[in-house]
Amino acid sequence: MKSPIKSKPLRNPGDSTNDKIYDVLLDEVLKYFIIALLLFLIAMMEWWHWYFNSPPSPILSTIFALGAIAFSIYKFYKGLAKVKNLKLGRDGEKAVGQYLERLRSNGALLLHDFPGDGFNIDHVVVHASGIYAIETKTFSKPDKGEPRIVFDGESVTIFGKKPDRNPVTQARASSNWLREKLAESTGKKYVVRPVVLFPGWYIEPTAEARNTDVWVLNPKALPSFIENSRHQIDEADVHLISSHLSRYARSVLALQ
Repeated sequence: MKSPIKSKPLRNPGDSTNDKIYDVLLDEVLKYFIIALLLFLIAMMEWWHWYFNSPPSPILSTIFALGAIAFSIYKFYKGLAKVKNLKLGRDGEKAVGQYLERLRSNGALLLHDFPGDGFNIDHVVVHASGIYAIETKTFSKPDKGEPRIVFDGESVTIFGKKPDRNPVTQARASSNWLREKLAESTGKKYVVRPVVLFPGWYIEPTAEARNTDVWVLNPKALPSFIENSRHQIDEADVHLISSHLSRYARSVLALQ
């Protein structure tokens, strides 16, 4: 007996983030919980021996267990905080994927969680208007005040602060990699536009952002931007690009 599915299905939005969530739960949450539980049981056994006048002393093992329990609790809650942030990112990717689904009716190809060299592109869209490498960044919104992000063409500012990693630089790197991969695979040079999406945030572009190559948008605006852009890829090339990207993604998944 064998599976009727000949090749692995393509990935869904947020799949790589789901993998990270499971890794964090196993490595940074459950592991320390189990360690703390085992040490607690050892300490209880020592107290049992002591209560019934058995020779072993529980003091040393209790001190060791309490220290380990305190450290495990710290790692446990730190891991839970990390999982919370990962879930936020995963939900953002899923929400963006749902916004993009409307493009399929116009002949667009959507690839989610597209594998790169040691990284993943959250979404790739191949449309008659172009190829888009999309990064989704999901940040918690404040309880008060308008959730506003300022984009100056090179970086973003969130409430006066810049993120630790520049998402604009990341999106450009992803689009450059995808452009080179397509040139290597198809023998043709295509323009790949980098896109950064911030679910739930209002994007305020400055005058310097008008001529940039990167789109920084709220996800709700992206389908209109794509559909209203000038068509520059004919139908044959859309199918060619789609075929090569799908084949590449499946070849990578087959090795995992």
